[in-house]
Amino acid sequence: LATPPLLSRLSLPCLLDRTEESGKSVAQSPKQRQTVQAMKKRLAFRKLGRQPAHKWAMLRNMVTSLIKHERIVTTLPKAKELRKLADKMVGLGKSGSLHSRRQAGAVIRERPVLTKLFEILGPRYEEREGGYTRVLKLSRPREGDNADLAVIEYVDRPGEVRAARPPRARRERLLATTTHGGAALREALEGVGIASATTSVEQGGGGGGDGDGAVLVST
Repeated sequence: LATPPLLSRLSLPCLLDRTEESGKSVAQSPKQRQTVQAMKKRLAFRKLGRQPAHKWAMLRNMVTSLIKHERIVTTLPKAKELRKLADKMVGLGKSGSLHSRRQAGAVIRERPVLTKLFEILGPRYEEREGGYTRVLKLSRPREGDNADLAVIEYVDRPGEVRAARPPRARRERLLATTTHGGAALREALEGVGIASATTSVEQGGGGGGDGDGAVLVST
């Protein structure tokens, strides 16, 4: 068979790169068509540069470590993706049913961590309707690849530096059961781990005061 004169003079890359006067491409390569088809908008999850099986195995390891230590350091995209799974595990722990325990057991890799989820974390967040974790971005990136680092931790944990806002149910209960405002405030502060103390401050000479003022100091 004889080759057509046009194809003999023009190669395939020339046909792909040839454009019209309007600027639109006459033909596209299969790689270009695949790139256009792969552009999807509004994805509900992050790929994190991994295959789905690898990503799921990594998230299972991370949520197990988070429940065990209640505070871990990772990259910012991983922390934001882990937050959804960590909050879901707390919801299963609050349920406490056998079906919820089996669902959590399919994710958590260690049996002592599973026990901690249902016996410690579940009762701790009984009054909280959501927002069980917080993500704090660190100011210094990771050495080597300059990736953004973040701390993901459970709120209301013992020894936390920044106390979370008390749940709405707890605040309403304190306001309903306590009539004296100072006692309600003191009980609310102690509930989130903030001890309150009243210290008498004596004013020095020249201040013009009566010297019997009291200051509420929260430590």
